[in-house]
Amino acid sequence: MAIPAKIQNDLRQFQRLQQELQSASQQRLQMDLKLREVTHTLEELKSLPEDATIYRPIGSLIVKAKSRKEVEELLTEEKETLEIRHKALERQENHLKDRYTTMQKEISEALQAAGVPVSGGSQG
Repeated sequence: MAIPAKIQNDLRQFQRLQQELQSASQQRLQMDLKLREVTHTLEELKSLPEDATIYRPIGSLIVKAKSRKEVEELLTEEKETLEIRHKALERQENHLKDRYTTMQKEISEALQAAGVPVSGGSQG
């Protein structure tokens, strides 16, 4: 049995949504890794003596930092920025998951109403 044009269009939109969701999930996972790395670096930095020699990256160079405090401030600022971006990505991912679930249900119902057999398995 042929799938109606509207449902075919919905299926294409659903596939795009699925790709967006995968992309958002990957971005959030990358942000998780960066956030853990910065957090760990800050913890290690705080365990060093105040007068320890510390180097920090500037572009592709590594230069001696003026003080431990300077590097702590930079890392704290970076951590705060990453946390904000991480929360935004989580919200985006949750929104996409909701849309995905809703659209999956709508397409399944439309296919059943059109008399097209629907397979079981749920993805996502």
